[in-house]
Amino acid sequence: MDLGAMRQEFVREGLDRADLDPDPIQQFERWFRQANDGGLLMPNAMSLATVDTDGQPSLRTVLLKFFDERGFVFYTNYGSRKARELEANPKASLLFPWLDLERQVVIVGFTERVSTAESVKYFLSRPRGSQLGAWVSDQSQIITSRQMLLSKFEEMKRKFHEREVPLPSFWGGYRVVPRAVEFWQGRENRLHDRFVYTRAAGDDWEIERLAP
Repeated sequence: MDLGAMRQEFVREGLDRADLDPDPIQQFERWFRQANDGGLLMPNAMSLATVDTDGQPSLRTVLLKFFDERGFVFYTNYGSRKARELEANPKASLLFPWLDLERQVVIVGFTERVSTAESVKYFLSRPRGSQLGAWVSDQSQIITSRQMLLSKFEEMKRKFHEREVPLPSFWGGYRVVPRAVEFWQGRENRLHDRFVYTRAAGDDWEIERLAP
């Protein structure tokens, strides 16, 4: 299928250096609020890129569950492919594709596990079905059928009947600590506005414009 004729002109708005907050986390929060207030579907959905020990990249969509000046947090099974790759190589990249706003945000950095207390706090906020699901799935492992999952789910329902579902020891959060954050705003004629923040000395950030 030839898709060469598909076109989308970007005409919403521009992005100037004067518009940017000196802190990329504050700038991200500003854009995130605009994405959320604008009714975008799941604005906290982000693509997470990791690399295995052979240098083969892999990509999947995960959900951002928390962010502050320390970084961007998501949760997963520690036996999953993404987790195994991050344990071997903690470098990762995130992409937020807010296409309805003709925007993207790319975050490059390294990962670290969040504290058990942080994982417990988030886990207890999840719906009970999601809590049970964390116990059910040996994430990224080959299974023979969906019925196997459903049977194990019923088993977990019986096991934790009428009591709190505990945090599994094999489940928790990762924080992506940014070393570079790029804000991309689509512009007409493919002359997009791109600004990248990179860490300088201490807690300071340098901001530079990139060619589209």
